[in-house]
Amino acid sequence: MDDDELLRYSRHILLDEIGIEGQQRLREATALVIGAGGLGSPVALYLGTAGVGELILVDHDTVDLTNLQRQIAHRHDRIGSPKADSARRTLQAIDPALRVRALQRRADAALLDELVPQADVVLDCSDNFATRHAINAACVAHARPLVSGAAIRFDGQIAVYDTRRADAPCYACLFPPDANYEEVACATMGVFAPLVGIVGCVQAAEALKLVAGFGEPLVGRLLMLDARAMEWHEIRTARHPGCAVCGHRPAG
Repeated sequence: MDDDELLRYSRHILLDEIGIEGQQRLREATALVIGAGGLGSPVALYLGTAGVGELILVDHDTVDLTNLQRQIAHRHDRIGSPKADSARRTLQAIDPALRVRALQRRADAALLDELVPQADVVLDCSDNFATRHAINAACVAHARPLVSGAAIRFDGQIAVYDTRRADAPCYACLFPPDANYEEVACATMGVFAPLVGIVGCVQAAEALKLVAGFGEPLVGRLLMLDARAMEWHEIRTARHPGCAVCGHRPAG
C-alpha cells in the first residue's frame, strides 16, 4: 500500500483484528454483489470505502424515482440510468482509484457460473427467491462464501452460508427450492427506508470479516430483525443431509 492508502485506511489498520495484513487481504480481494438497490447500495458503499480491491456489481434494473427513498447509492439526476453503473459512479466519486465492474445483466445461472469463481465473497442483495437459489447453487458449486440479506416492510434477515465448513448449511437447507414461498415485493408491501441500510451494513460487515479473516461469521445462524421493536432474534441452523443442493456434496 502507498502512503495515501495507509492514510485512507488508517482507522482499520489501528484495529488489532485487521492491521496492515488484514487491510492488505481486503485490497487483494474481489467481492461480487448481486443487486444494486436497497441492500446493494450500503453493501457496495461500505465494501468499496473499506478497501476491497475489486467490486463486481450486477443489476439488470434502472434507477426509478421510487428507489430514492432508500437506495442511497443513486441520485435524482440518474433516474433511468442502470443501477449498477449509478452505484459505480457514486463509489468512484468517493475514491477514483476503486476498481468497479458494473454489469447491467440479470443474474442467471450462466452469468453466475462465470462470475462466482472470480470472487472471494458473494453478497446476495437480490429481491426474489429464484435469484437467491441461483446464487446459492453457484456458491455451493464453486465453494464460495455467501452473505445473504433480505428486507421487507419492517422485517430483515441476514445469514452467512459457507459450505466449505462441513456442518454449515446452504440457503437451500433453510429455504428448499421446491417449497412454495409467497413472493413479496417492496412495490406492493412497502419497506422502511433505514431497514435496508441496517441489513446491508451487517452484510458488508460479515463480508469484510470473511475476507480479512477475523471474528466469527454468521455461519449456521439466521439473524432476524424486527425494526418496529428494534429486536434481534437468532436461530441456529445446520446443514440438511437431504438438501438437494449441498446435502451430498463434501465440504470444500
